[in-house]
Amino acid sequence: MNIKGDQQVESRKLLRRKLDLLLRTGKILVESSADTSRIMRNMKRTAAYLGLNEEHLHIHITYNMLMVNLSDGTHSFSKFQRCDKHGIEMRAISDISKLSWSAIKEDYSLDRYEEELNKIGSRKRSYTPWQVAIAAGLACGGFCIQFGCDWTAFFYASIAATLGFRLRTKLNEVGSNGYANIAVAAFVATILAWLLGTFANSQLVANMPQWLATALQTSTPWHPLMACTLFIVPGVPIINFVNDVLDNNIEVGIIRGINTILIVSAMAFGIVLAIRVCGIDNFVKDLSMIPHHTYWEYAIAAAISAMGFATIFNFPPKQLWILALGGIAAVCTRNYISLGDSSQNIGLDWGPVIGSLVGASLVSIIYIKVVHWVHLPHQCLSIPTVIPMVPGVLMYRCLFALLDMHGVVGELTNAMTNGIRASLIVLCIAIGVAIPNIFARKWIAPNRQRKLKRLIEERKARGKFVDLTMVES
Repeated sequence: MNIKGDQQVESRKLLRRKLDLLLRTGKILVESSADTSRIMRNMKRTAAYLGLNEEHLHIHITYNMLMVNLSDGTHSFSKFQRCDKHGIEMRAISDISKLSWSAIKEDYSLDRYEEELNKIGSRKRSYTPWQVAIAAGLACGGFCIQFGCDWTAFFYASIAATLGFRLRTKLNEVGSNGYANIAVAAFVATILAWLLGTFANSQLVANMPQWLATALQTSTPWHPLMACTLFIVPGVPIINFVNDVLDNNIEVGIIRGINTILIVSAMAFGIVLAIRVCGIDNFVKDLSMIPHHTYWEYAIAAAISAMGFATIFNFPPKQLWILALGGIAAVCTRNYISLGDSSQNIGLDWGPVIGSLVGASLVSIIYIKVVHWVHLPHQCLSIPTVIPMVPGVLMYRCLFALLDMHGVVGELTNAMTNGIRASLIVLCIAIGVAIPNIFARKWIAPNRQRKLKRLIEERKARGKFVDLTMVES
């Protein structure tokens, strides 16, 4: 009896450890901003490695909590895991995917799996804080070029965004409220952009030597104010929100959508306050955002923005060039479809909604093949690439108009027009990223499922799966 009792105790300990490893794996994915379908796929694959029968396994994912239950009708074991920190960690998402496949193929011991999991969870980011801040600044500068600014204004937007991003990072490290930190960073970045634009066209610069004055002056001094805070625009949560809702993960999707609204609202509040302090007369409605650059300039700006956002998301440094090419393909395609004679540009003139859908779909289709060459998840490749197409200005203009209403006829219409256009563009970007992948799964998923099923059968034959009848609840 004692021997049997000891075996049951050891079996319970082993089962608890496996459930704990499964939840810790899911926690890294949740806190790294993986979409819910990917979290579920990776957790089920990890469960197969751990020997937990899928027919007995129940996984429930929420924004702040993971719940796992293993039950065969007679015995039931449950475990919960809190998920409090939410960032964007593309490298962690990629490494968890690789680990789940490697563990089951190479038959990792639990100790080895836990060691690899700990490395992923505790690893330092690939970039220093200042490298990330500078990359974020340059990404906003790339946005500014897409809005029609000149290259001098590009650098002004980059400087303001770099300092604003670094301030936000510092405030987050202190532990103050995240939404308040966003508002403060947006306020400071906008003030800096206004100061730089004012300086560029000041008499002080005009009196400088001709070559220096030419380098410092800009014909688009207001554009940096519209672009310097776009490092805050929650592109990943927006796309994950749409993906989750389309995949019927409604609860998590709604929470991500609400979080997106709060982030954009905090950003808009900081910008509006800065504009009031600076005494600017509602330039948001009147400033033209139609670009008149050549396509090679669009391409450079798109590559800079894609790599900049990928750096914020901690994408592996050696693969950044892949995102640069994807950003060029997505943005230039979007611009060609969107722009045209009505804006004195080269293109089909079909508008930004169709342009965004085609651009996102094209790059997503291309990356379906690329994932096999670089061994990175589709989400990690496609999302940073399409972020430069997210209509941050339209979202910002919508909220600004709502916050600045005075009861004048047409104000609400203007706000709703910008809001609806922004929503349609975001929806098209998310669909463009998701739909090609959904179609591709008709051919990819069966092969992966057959491979996984074969590996599971081999593990069952070696007695690697948990038998709940041997564990007394």
